[in-house]
Amino acid sequence: MPDDFGREFWEDRYRGRSTIHRHPNPQLVAEVADLTPGRALDAGCGEGGDALWLAGHGWHVTAVDIAETALDRARAHAGSDGADVANRIEWVRADLADWTPPHAEYDLVTSHYVHVPGPREKLLRRLADAVAPGGTLLVVGHDHPDQPDLADRSAPESRVTTDDLAAALDPDRWEVVVAESRTRTVTGHGRQEIVLHDAVLRAVRTP
Repeated sequence: MPDDFGREFWEDRYRGRSTIHRHPNPQLVAEVADLTPGRALDAGCGEGGDALWLAGHGWHVTAVDIAETALDRARAHAGSDGADVANRIEWVRADLADWTPPHAEYDLVTSHYVHVPGPREKLLRRLADAVAPGGTLLVVGHDHPDQPDLADRSAPESRVTTDDLAAALDPDRWEVVVAESRTRTVTGHGRQEIVLHDAVLRAVRTP
């Protein structure tokens, strides 16, 4: 695993390419569109596609990423979307491998395709602890063992199942609303269509 998916790995990845991901993740739109806007944490925000979509729909967002290059691009995107959107987002550079968000602070905590060194369960529990009573946790990961991983094809440990995700949650404190594998199609090099598999977990913290 290159540099254990640490800061330099991600900085190099963003520096080496033009904009990678400007649009919101489809599972975010599918799962959050019906929620009442409040305070949201976007953990692993990248270039800000999800944070911008949330802010554009009335959410006040804390958007966290390890790579300053990604955050710089995200701030630029937010500026082009206007002050109403930009003013709803706080951009934070932090390493999710050891960063602890405020306890029970957010009505929504969302994290998509995040790869960090160390046990995944520790990260998920920290993210879950940040959800306020009655709030929603949405976690999406690469599900299929033979699908191309968009960050690093040599890292099968970056993939996850819905069982893996749900196992990190205390069933006495959480109601799992969605736990399923979904497919989506992306266009790769040479305009080749690639079918990817997402593990989608949406859960609500009991009051």
